[in-house]
Amino acid sequence: MSNNLIYITYQTFPAETANSLQTVSNIKYFLNNGLNVRLIFPLRDSSSSDSLDIINDYYGMNLKFSINGTAHNYPFGKNNSLNRIKYLISHFLWAKKTVKKLVKAFDVNDYCFTRSDWVFYFLSKHKIPVTFECHQYTKLRKVLIYLSLKSQNSKIVFLNHLLLSDYLKKYKLDKNYSVNHNGVDLSLFKKTSKKAGQIIFVGRLKRFGKSRNLEFLLRSFDQLNKDYSLKIIGATEEELLELNKNIKELKSRKRIEILPRMNHENISKYLSESEIGILINSNKDTHSKKYTSPLKYFEYLAGDLKIVATDCEAHKALPFANNISFFSLNDEKSFIEAIKKSTKMSILSEKDKIDISLDKRVKNIISFIN
Repeated sequence: MSNNLIYITYQTFPAETANSLQTVSNIKYFLNNGLNVRLIFPLRDSSSSDSLDIINDYYGMNLKFSINGTAHNYPFGKNNSLNRIKYLISHFLWAKKTVKKLVKAFDVNDYCFTRSDWVFYFLSKHKIPVTFECHQYTKLRKVLIYLSLKSQNSKIVFLNHLLLSDYLKKYKLDKNYSVNHNGVDLSLFKKTSKKAGQIIFVGRLKRFGKSRNLEFLLRSFDQLNKDYSLKIIGATEEELLELNKNIKELKSRKRIEILPRMNHENISKYLSESEIGILINSNKDTHSKKYTSPLKYFEYLAGDLKIVATDCEAHKALPFANNISFFSLNDEKSFIEAIKKSTKMSILSEKDKIDISLDKRVKNIISFIN
């Protein structure tokens, strides 16, 4: 692998998504490990920008790398109708055109990294060295991976072992894959005193347009005694209004605070002062139940939080899952028991934190590629 990494993806930036933050955070550590990075992505909505100053400001970083935002004259993002079909068509067309242009100017000293299955496929067709970071399982992606891996220059990083095992059920993989969970930027977290009983949830309140079951969290919290408080961080303006209206009917309303999205540095301060972190999802999509490796889980660990989580397969497959206090989905009694039990759970040692760091994750990826 050369020192020139081209990170090409169908994501857009800046964006209020965990996946965009994950990409920028990983780029930070590719840079820290001596790579020259060029990010290529589509300017697919009105807030998209390839200004390094804007992206640094949005994510609270100070990175120096090359950015190439490309035109996106395709239907996805124009309105909300038929979004899935528009996404598939637009993703295919953008990837084909962008890879075609890239191949013409490709240097033998370059290496590609992507979160796009179509980019992975088209680069593999041209025998361009590429690694695909796989976060989800779909029937289309299964086929594209099979076709792409016919090139010896193509590799995959799976987000967890459950994701890998589902692909192995269909196809035999050689030494062209690795499993790497998400990680955390440890530099953001400082030791501070904890506010006893402070529970926190961080993240978007919806996944794929569906509720993450915050209604259940509020109902369950309302049954806890006055020793506990709750902070929810990540609401949009519309969600702020709706949730603040809903909590007016709760007896615990004075102990609940809903906050909007904020940059990562500010979030880390709230995490460091909290005692308990919540991982909660609905059971309406397979990704949430089986494949997710939540960024906030690793942030909770870095911030020395006790962790309470739904007992789905994905959460049980997380590193250091024995430190999690699990509860059954939509079972308020189980949730309350898990909160009480969490106070007896251990926090991660400083040595173990190194294993969940983004620096360690990126070093593993670079070693795998090499």
